[in-house]
Amino acid sequence: MTKNMGESDRMNRTIVAAVFGIIFCSNIASAALAIILLVIAGILFLTSFIRFCPLYFHIGIKTCSIVEKK
Repeated sequence: MTKNMGESDRMNRTIVAAVFGIIFCSNIASAALAIILLVIAGILFLTSFIRFCPLYFHIGIKTCSIVEKK
């Protein structure tokens, strides 16, 4: 897996995941919505941790500034 996420993208995903986690823990959302938010938060956190987004890969987007050597 090559990295395809930049630092600002990773930071934004981590912040959104933290907000979704807070919403889940504070019981602001209903049960079904809270579980959906928790799953989305897990996906966002995991993709920001490994610096790879499968959706970006399939679309062909790279937000990182790393230049690959050929």
